[in-house]
Amino acid sequence: MKKFDYSIDPVTGIHRAPLWRIAGYALNDTATILYLYLMSYVSYYLVGFVGVVTIVASSFTAIMRVWDGVTDPIIGFIIDKTETKFGKNRPFMVLGNLILCATSYILFHVTHLLPQGIRLLFFIVIALLYYIGYTFQGVVTKSAQTCMTNDPKQRPRYGMFLNIFNVLFVLVFMVYSSNIVVPKYGTMYETGLFHELWVFVAILSGILTLIAAISIAPKDRKEYYGTGEPQKIQIKDYLDVIKNNKAIQMLIISASTDKLAQAAKTSAATIVMYGVVVGNYALNGGFTVYSYVAGMIFAVIGLGFLTPKIGLKKAMIIGSWGGIVLNSLLCLLWIFGDPRTLSLPGYVNGYGQEFSGITLFTAVLFLLTILTTFFTALSGNTVYPMTADCADYEIYRSGKYVPGMIGTLFSLVDKLVSSLAPLLAGLLFAAIGFAEKLPDVSTPETLPLRLVGIFLTYGILIIGNIFNVIAMKHYPLTKEKMVEIQEKIAQIKQAHAQSTGE
Repeated sequence: MKKFDYSIDPVTGIHRAPLWRIAGYALNDTATILYLYLMSYVSYYLVGFVGVVTIVASSFTAIMRVWDGVTDPIIGFIIDKTETKFGKNRPFMVLGNLILCATSYILFHVTHLLPQGIRLLFFIVIALLYYIGYTFQGVVTKSAQTCMTNDPKQRPRYGMFLNIFNVLFVLVFMVYSSNIVVPKYGTMYETGLFHELWVFVAILSGILTLIAAISIAPKDRKEYYGTGEPQKIQIKDYLDVIKNNKAIQMLIISASTDKLAQAAKTSAATIVMYGVVVGNYALNGGFTVYSYVAGMIFAVIGLGFLTPKIGLKKAMIIGSWGGIVLNSLLCLLWIFGDPRTLSLPGYVNGYGQEFSGITLFTAVLFLLTILTTFFTALSGNTVYPMTADCADYEIYRSGKYVPGMIGTLFSLVDKLVSSLAPLLAGLLFAAIGFAEKLPDVSTPETLPLRLVGIFLTYGILIIGNIFNVIAMKHYPLTKEKMVEIQEKIAQIKQAHAQSTGE
């Protein structure tokens, strides 16, 4: 078997990695995403066992996301100054996952055993530690891309693998939770439910983190970092990046509004759409399986073949316009269609009828959903490769190699904006009569409840895609510009090597 060439081209500055290593490294993000989905159930735990009302529970998640964002620049600063015999990135991946595992266990297994008066304070303290672990592992997803590969044809394929694995493993989690765990307990307010979800996530996330650490090992070395020049990173460099790196400015606007829209689709919104409006929550898992598998195939075609040819910027624009149109059509379908006729083999519909064939609502929902998955993959999964491009652009612009700083500046604003999503959902539910308790699978349907569910699921996505289109008009990193940037970085490395005799 031919040995892979890890060398750096002295003229173009391009270095590559085997596709299997890029794929394995993408699992680091999936490992953290699983914990994100586990924490999407936190409002139910807070309401049911900590004793807070819906608004406070929703606000808690928002406040923790702000804390998560505030810690990002600090940890990014540490990563940029870190160099160990185990590399720059792997220590943060492993330590972050261990912190996530331990703190999430304590949150869902210990809090309700404490006296009522100290439960909320205890939960907050442990959650602060939890989000430090989340930042440790999550920052590496963005910062380590620069050393994994800088080939413009390979970087988009990282987004392809990211999409495949995130969809696949989130799908597994959703099917497990909606088809097995939630029906088993019949309510969201049982400690056993949280225990089973935690065990599933902790084991799977740990395995994925190990694979990611092994995959990046040969590229997590100094020769793949930035310019090859020693550099001093100071706090003031953050202000310079914020002020002058137009690429990261535009990407922050685009991605943060997207994340707000995605985060607004909380577990409560999904329960409303399928448990209340459709009338059978188990159909959520079933429909997700059918639609996501088909959508993922389209996404692989787009990210694996289309994006490397047209570039990340054009892929973001095309994906955003597709999202605007298709999510608008999905809103109309759920408003004027009959969701209780959603029908899948092996399930009863919302009227309690056995499957007897595909209904019109099911066919249209399936078609629109898989097309939306394709366009969402084009816009959403180009963000991480674009973050790496922004880090390379900073070398081109200022001579500074600061991928941790770039990634965490991006995350800071991203998380501050997306932290508003659970609060927004909580306010909307409270406005229609759910101030004390979130809607459950036993909640009767009303028109306001349906409209809130539709807005949180599809409406905010339309707004996020509009911001994408606007931001991309001013984003400077085209496919052609990135070729110029890599050549400039190669020249910087050559000049340093000649001056030092290396």
